[in-house]
Amino acid sequence: MSPASPLSRDIPSPLVHVVAAAVIDTTGRVLIAQRPAGTHLAGGWEFPGGKLEPGEERLAGLARELREELGITISTPRPLIRVRHAYPSREVLLDIWVVARYSGEPQGLDGQALRWCTQDELANADLLPADRPIVAALRLPERLMQMSGRSYTVSDLSLLGHPTVGDGINRDNRLRGVFCRGTAEAAVIADAGADFLVLSEFLSASELAMLCQRVSVPVYARGLAVEEAWMLGASGTNETTD
Repeated sequence: MSPASPLSRDIPSPLVHVVAAAVIDTTGRVLIAQRPAGTHLAGGWEFPGGKLEPGEERLAGLARELREELGITISTPRPLIRVRHAYPSREVLLDIWVVARYSGEPQGLDGQALRWCTQDELANADLLPADRPIVAALRLPERLMQMSGRSYTVSDLSLLGHPTVGDGINRDNRLRGVFCRGTAEAAVIADAGADFLVLSEFLSASELAMLCQRVSVPVYARGLAVEEAWMLGASGTNETTD
């Protein structure tokens, strides 16, 4: 079974495109769901969601799936990451969003068990292989205020892949962000293996939207309000003083 990996190129048509969400409650817990009996990978735990219908927009599909599966109505979801994974019987593209604003109380309307997890519990949950890379991405902030934290570090391209950062701390378990200027440089850096992209310069709305469609890793935009950045496909904003 091949490991899950971020997709940073065009989505091939044979992929099963799935929209799913990390639904977060007011205490910061994340909701996961158990696949019911009789379904593919029954018994496994995953982030709730489902397949896009032909011609359906991603946000419309996400809202529909969470309404049908959990009985909630979502508002201002935050784009997070896209993950491609090959199972023995199919290949899936998981299009993951963070949903912290919603109305209604989540219920297992398809007969699935639900479980609320803290971040630490989520890391040890028996998630399906395709869902596991999402756990690390969930630790990234909405607003990037500093260049290093418990779960991430930001550097320039020359340090990408280096086992340590400037402070000498081993970053084996931390996500590596890389500063980049324009869309062309950002795409190259994503292909080189960056875990997320940090824009050091302002991009126009069309440029940012194009970049976020091109890459699958989280993008931090410069010079925008956070909800405006989400609407264009970015995961958050870069508010560091680099």
